Amino acid sequence: MWAKVVLVFVGGAFGAMMREFFMILVPQGRGDFPVDIFAANILASFLLGLTAGNQRLKNVSDEFVLLVGTGVMGGMSTFSSFVYGAYAELTTVGDLVWGAAYIVASAAVGFAATLLGIRSAGWRATRA
Repeated sequence: MWAKVVLVFVGGAFGAMMREFFMILVPQGRGDFPVDIFAANILASFLLGLTAGNQRLKNVSDEFVLLVGTGVMGGMSTFSSFVYGAYAELTTVGDLVWGAAYIVASAAVGFAATLLGIRSAGWRATRA
């Protein structure tokens, strides 16, 4: 049991560092749209989908899924940051449209990225 917890812990630490690099490296767009959080969440959605797709195909071990899927992607993309970004947009006077756009775009593009990751795993399997 402890080995599983350690895998998630190590993966989470790495994911949190990846997230911080996004916060530093991804430039802010026009307005106050939280591009850095959005980018981290979308990349994490794709990579989680890729991991899940490969797990379905039995290409990766359960331990790999714990390390990368739960740990790294969990540390890189957090729901609390998503909600905080939405809150910051929605409570700033005049930014209701940006807030709504952020929520809708995050959900729609995140779903599409996850689906793309799952399908990418299947595509890779048919090419191997």
